[in-house]
Amino acid sequence: MRKQPLYSAIISSPLGKIGLLLTHGKVSEVSFLPESAAEMIPDDNNVKLVTAQLAKYFANPRYQFSLALDACGSVFQRRVWQALCEVPSGETWTYGQLAKKLQTSPRAVGQACRSNPLPIIVPCHRIVAAHDLGGYAGKTDGKLMDVKKWLLRHEGAIKG
Repeated sequence: MRKQPLYSAIISSPLGKIGLLLTHGKVSEVSFLPESAAEMIPDDNNVKLVTAQLAKYFANPRYQFSLALDACGSVFQRRVWQALCEVPSGETWTYGQLAKKLQTSPRAVGQACRSNPLPIIVPCHRIVAAHDLGGYAGKTDGKLMDVKKWLLRHEGAIKG
């Protein structure tokens, strides 16, 4: 069982509560938390920068993040996460399209997306299956799929 981190901040958003973990001033994790999580925004310039950029994204889906990131992952995962940042807001790519670009398999791309510790900022929600939305953070229904749908609607990639 993975131990839940002590968050640097917990913010309210249109998606509910979001936990932010910063390591040495860099964003290392973004988590979707239960609504019962208490908001906590310390008086810290790095936290203020992250929360301000998230607010700008929620106000304008074309906003491009410019944050220092410190995501832990394998060389392959980092390569996939970097490629995710090339998918423009308002567009979706399939797992197969991204796999072809990276010369790997769609399943490997899906596993790297599932392991993305920086959802929203590293936009794994823009990767979909060939015939449906696929999954989000390893789930194919429930709250996390609602988050993926909200993000894609917010960006204009899907309707309704």
